[in-house]
Amino acid sequence: MPMIERRHVRRVSPLFVVFGLVFLFAAYNLLQMVMHNKSLNLGAAVTDALGISDPLTRLPEKTAGTGNPGLRYHVAVTATSAFYSQWQCRIMYYWYKKVRDMPGSDMGNFTRILHSGSPDNLMEEMPTFVVDPLPDGLDRGYIVLNRPWAFVQWLESATIEEEYILMAEPDHIFVRPLPNLAKGSRPAGYPFFYIKPADHKNIIRKFYPREKGPVTDIDPIGNSPVIIQKSILEEIAPTWMNVSLRMKDDPETDKAFGWVLEMYAYAVASSLHKVKHILWKDFMLQPPWDLEVGKRFIIHYTYGCDYSRKGELTYGKIGEWRFDKRSYLNGPPPRNLSLPPPGVPESVVRLVKMVNEATANIPRWETINRS
Repeated sequence: MPMIERRHVRRVSPLFVVFGLVFLFAAYNLLQMVMHNKSLNLGAAVTDALGISDPLTRLPEKTAGTGNPGLRYHVAVTATSAFYSQWQCRIMYYWYKKVRDMPGSDMGNFTRILHSGSPDNLMEEMPTFVVDPLPDGLDRGYIVLNRPWAFVQWLESATIEEEYILMAEPDHIFVRPLPNLAKGSRPAGYPFFYIKPADHKNIIRKFYPREKGPVTDIDPIGNSPVIIQKSILEEIAPTWMNVSLRMKDDPETDKAFGWVLEMYAYAVASSLHKVKHILWKDFMLQPPWDLEVGKRFIIHYTYGCDYSRKGELTYGKIGEWRFDKRSYLNGPPPRNLSLPPPGVPESVVRLVKMVNEATANIPRWETINRS
C-alpha cells in the first residue's frame, strides 16, 4: 500500500485576510526580487510570507518509460477535491497509463497536485501531492489563481526525478504517445488564438515594463500544455504567481482578461525571464472547433459540443445531442454515453469514445466521486 506522509502543516492566520493588501504589496516586492536577484530561494520566500509550511506528500509512481531517459518529463496536473475535478482527473490518469510506455513516449511519472489542503478519496488511485490553497478570499472566486501557487509549493518540496515537466489539466486526454517537444532550454507550448498580448498593450505594460522589450516578445500561450525544464519552471513559477495576483488586483486587467487572466500571467512571467516557447499547433486539439484529431497529441474538452440530430453544430444553444463537461458538476458522466449523430466531426466522436472507454474500465466509476 502506498505510503502517505504528513508533514507539519501550519495554517494561515485569519489576520491574513484582513491584511490582504499588505500581501499584495509583498507580492509586488517579490516580483522585483525575481528581476534583480535570481539566486533568491523564491519558493521559500513565498512560503514564509504566507505562513504555510511543507505540504502533504505521496511518493510518485515509477514507470518503465521508453526513449532517451534524459528527455523524460513528469506529468503534473493541478486539481481540487471537487467532484467535477475528480472525474476529469480519473479519465486523464487512465489515458496517461495507457500511452505512457508506448513507443515514442517520453512520459515519466505522474502527479496530481491537489490544492485543496487535505487528502481526498483518490489518494490511493493516483499519485497525489497535497498543497495548501491560497488563503481564504485571496482568489476572489477565481479558483485557477491557485494553480501557480500550487506549482510553487510542489516545486519547492517534492522530489521530482525528471528534468522536464509537462503542465497539464484535468480535462486533457492523451490521444497518442507524447514525446518531449521541448528543445533543451526552449520550452514547448500551445498557441491559443485568444491570447493576444499585442491587443492589450496598455494593460500588459503594467506588468511588463518597456525596458523588458516589445509586447510582441510575449508568447500567445498559457501554462498548459507546456513542456519545460524543471530548473526554468522553478524560476518562472513565483513570478507567475505574483503577476497573477497583481493582475487580479487590478480592476482593468481583471475585466479585460477574465477567465484567462492566469494564462496571460504565465505568458508575461515567462517573458520577464526571457524564456521563449516553441509553439506547437499539433500539441493539442479543442473540439468542436478542431474537426480532426490528425497528428495531435492531446484532446482538450473545455468547450461544450452541441449538435442537432442532423449533425449540425448549435454552439451557444443546447443541442439535441450534447457533451459538455459542465453538465456533470456534481458527479461523473454515466458510462456508455450515446455517440454523436452522423455528420459530427471525427474529433468529437473520438472524444466521446475515449471517455466511454475510460469510464468502462475505471473501477467504481459511478460511485467513488458522486455527491
